[in-house]
Amino acid sequence: MIKRLKNIYHYLLAYFSNALYGNPSKDLYVVGVTGTKGKSMTTELIATALNACGKKTVIISSVHVVIGDRETKNTTGNTMLGRGRMQKVLKSALREGCEAAVIEVSSQGIVQHRHEFIEWDAAVFTNLHPEHIESHGGFEKYREAKTDFFRYVASSPKEGKTFFINKEDENAGYFEDAAGRNDKVFFKGAFLKANYAAAMAVAENIGCDPKVAEKALIDFKGLPGRVETVISEPFKVVVDYAHTPGSLEEVYKWAALPLKIGGNDKRLICVLGSAGGGRDVWKRPKMGEVAARYCDEIIVTNEDPYDEDPIAIMEEVAKGAEQSGKEVIRIVDRQEAIDKAVSSASEGDAVIITGKGSEPYMHLAKGKKLAWSDRGAVIRAMEDRNTLS
Repeated sequence: MIKRLKNIYHYLLAYFSNALYGNPSKDLYVVGVTGTKGKSMTTELIATALNACGKKTVIISSVHVVIGDRETKNTTGNTMLGRGRMQKVLKSALREGCEAAVIEVSSQGIVQHRHEFIEWDAAVFTNLHPEHIESHGGFEKYREAKTDFFRYVASSPKEGKTFFINKEDENAGYFEDAAGRNDKVFFKGAFLKANYAAAMAVAENIGCDPKVAEKALIDFKGLPGRVETVISEPFKVVVDYAHTPGSLEEVYKWAALPLKIGGNDKRLICVLGSAGGGRDVWKRPKMGEVAARYCDEIIVTNEDPYDEDPIAIMEEVAKGAEQSGKEVIRIVDRQEAIDKAVSSASEGDAVIITGKGSEPYMHLAKGKKLAWSDRGAVIRAMEDRNTLS
């Protein structure tokens, strides 16, 4: 009964928010990007290409909201903005001359009807891996939420709807079916390549000059907290949001490949943790297993403990790594863990810090938040290292 009432509440909130702001999406070309990994990056790349082609575009993602030169950080803790804020941003974008909107779409946002009463023109599917399993009640229900978004877009009153699907993902067929008889464009590629391929596909479909779009994507400077290189020399330090076993494996593969070329002995040093609050408990030992396969030095630390004991969470991750016989360093203080990784690195090594990305807070017990920046922690660690040197 409570679940049903919440459902009604979220639905009505979406309905009245749209009515309040006069259904702004009807006058914008609206693209929704969904999947497990790479949503934020793909959203950013699509907007970059469209802006370069002269189509002023608003970005609404887990990282920020951007209209023209004006950026507002997304500090809500939610990938998708609330219904009222979403419609307000779309209305503002329209007033400021935007022609298009690119929106990051999450499974939990879909369950809460945050995608409804938006007139979509296109939907992008990046990939699908287990995530939010406890909150959805299983992987199949998680996938169903994602495909529900495709079905909703298929029912949009807009003409010429297009669906962009990563053909290499084993779940692609479910999204093809959900798109119905609408136009489908397939792209492929591993890790970052798929994000760029999706952006090019969307840009070309909307009529952008391929050469203009391609140049814009080549010149793209990157997204804070997403495979962000904070330090390049004398060793590389990268901050990334990877927080599932699949995304962790992708970023480790990307980082490890250049270290092993030519049979050199450069090391991959990893700092990782896992979220608390009962979120995807199943993945904790698997994150450790992935780290053990790729990392030469493993440091397990605190991430977002919420109401759980951070040391207990760390222990679950560490045990997954130790099954391989790898030694694991446990440091509960995240700054100290990053200090340790940076101080351990030698010339040519790579340090990968995952889990937080560009998130500005650590979530603690009883709803408390601690201001935080992995990027800032890396800079502090390097300053300390240089001082000691």
